[in-house]
Amino acid sequence: AASCRAKMAAAEERVVGAAPAGYTALAVKFGGRQRSPHCLLVKEHQVREGAGTAHPPRRTLFVLNVPPYCGPDSLSRLFTRCGRVQSVDICEKPGPGEKKEKLTSKFFNCKTVTGFHVAYVVFRKPAGVQAAKALSREGPLLISTESHPVKTGISKWIASYAASVVDEEELKAEVDAYMQDYDKKIAEEEAKAAKEEGIPDEEGWVKVTRKGRKPGLPRTEAANLRVLEREKQKRARKELLNFYAWQHRETKREHIAQLRKKFEEDKQRIALMRAQRKFRPY
Repeated sequence: AASCRAKMAAAEERVVGAAPAGYTALAVKFGGRQRSPHCLLVKEHQVREGAGTAHPPRRTLFVLNVPPYCGPDSLSRLFTRCGRVQSVDICEKPGPGEKKEKLTSKFFNCKTVTGFHVAYVVFRKPAGVQAAKALSREGPLLISTESHPVKTGISKWIASYAASVVDEEELKAEVDAYMQDYDKKIAEEEAKAAKEEGIPDEEGWVKVTRKGRKPGLPRTEAANLRVLEREKQKRARKELLNFYAWQHRETKREHIAQLRKKFEEDKQRIALMRAQRKFRPY
């Protein structure tokens, strides 16, 4: 077991020392008892002209190989020693760097990043990026401390499960607040539409709305079911009747053949009646 740990430590040291071209390897530990350090690969983030401004050049540090249990707060505390950190953005994979809308909901449209991911650390000043790259000359950096521990293993799973349990009161408060904002928005739109009703625009056109006319009665669930059933029956009849084009052609051919057969039978009957002098058309 001791030899295996020694080999693993040596392998980690080789990985830390041999970073890919353009990257700088930072050795970090998530606990004082951790023997083998983890390797974070960092470099200055470079963007093309005209790209998004969420990750500005010269002030953004691009970080690879970020473990799933290392969150934005942990990275912010790690790089605070290099300068004031403006923001930390964690993603599944490198993106275009467009500005994202700030999520206001705690329960809806919240996507959790799983597995190893990448991060963009934005500093207030460009000197923070260079100072962060210079951390490679120091020993393994400690991320998890007693004052700010990073939960891993079973403790992380327990915390994740506890966070997944929804607080009913908090959820209800968020839904009520959203509905109040929605009702307010609808009321403002209706007031604006009522104010503009009957007033021509710059080109002289008048917007016509359904307001003031007799509104249609809303369909009940039973009425909707009846309409759907009628449409379903109509569609089924149409599909069953000559489902294929060749069936339609065969039906026409059979009808024409029957008419010809009946015509020939009538001709023979008329000829027989003439022969017997019983055919009197007048």
